[in-house]
Amino acid sequence: MPVSPEPEAAPKGCSHPRGCHTGDVPTLASATVGARSWLLIEHDGPWAARLPECRVPDEVAALIARASAAGVRPQLIRRPGKRTRSTRQGVHVLLAHSTGDTPWLAEGVFADPDDLDLDSLVRGVVPESCILVSEPVFLVCTHAKRNACCARIGLPLARYLGENLPGRVWETSHVGGDRYAANLVCLPHGLYYGNMSEAAALAAANAYRHGEVVLDRFRGRAGIPEPLQAAEHFVRDHTGELSVGGVAVESSRSDGDVTTAVMRHGDARFRVVVEPMVFPTPCGTACAETITTYRLVSLDRLTPVRYAMPALT
Repeated sequence: MPVSPEPEAAPKGCSHPRGCHTGDVPTLASATVGARSWLLIEHDGPWAARLPECRVPDEVAALIARASAAGVRPQLIRRPGKRTRSTRQGVHVLLAHSTGDTPWLAEGVFADPDDLDLDSLVRGVVPESCILVSEPVFLVCTHAKRNACCARIGLPLARYLGENLPGRVWETSHVGGDRYAANLVCLPHGLYYGNMSEAAALAAANAYRHGEVVLDRFRGRAGIPEPLQAAEHFVRDHTGELSVGGVAVESSRSDGDVTTAVMRHGDARFRVVVEPMVFPTPCGTACAETITTYRLVSLDRLTPVRYAMPALT
């Protein structure tokens, strides 16, 4: 009787199930739900395991705390490659608003970070002293103190993307979902990708620059509940729609674990029913961690309602 091969050993410092970083494990519907507005603060590091523990100037620590309290997601960012201290005077920030029909990205430098109007950001209004940025920004998580996998896989990916998309790529602190490293976030829309190889990341970034999504290794759009991320994924897979704004949630309701969503794609509307399921990891019982994903229960195109004109009398 043939002997089954031993499970492949995980790289040093990696506690995730085998297949998590290779694309063998599903990534759909795993983007960070709470990130609708973003505050990216340039800080070369080092970065502690958690943002409140980072050794940053007092005014930056206060800005991070203020953003968290306002419901804005704060991230530390730095340029890929060799660490060089910024010669810029003041605190350099990038702001993104990911919701609505026209997400936007803006940039500013503040001598006093207290002058940054985060309430405007939350409302979707560009704060004073910030200017809109026309090109997208790409974040690669390289937060080693948070998880070794993010540095082991993310650092070389950030350097590679930075060489191919100069000026548009930043290393960033924890974005959520270490098991999906290397993680890529496309702003301003907040599109998440996981398990990124160099080729896959460059393809996703270039697609986004042209207003499109790549479904392979697409985690979803931040700020949307996970079941609705799954519904969007299944409609895109069914219709072949890849434009970033081509599929939108019209309404949804949940009954226990089952979520029913009405999704709009152009003039078409679909009723999509999804429910969570546990994905069997490639290493079987050798892994203590379980992975939850979503399965499609049903997807039906809704028939448009036509109203008859009343007869003239």
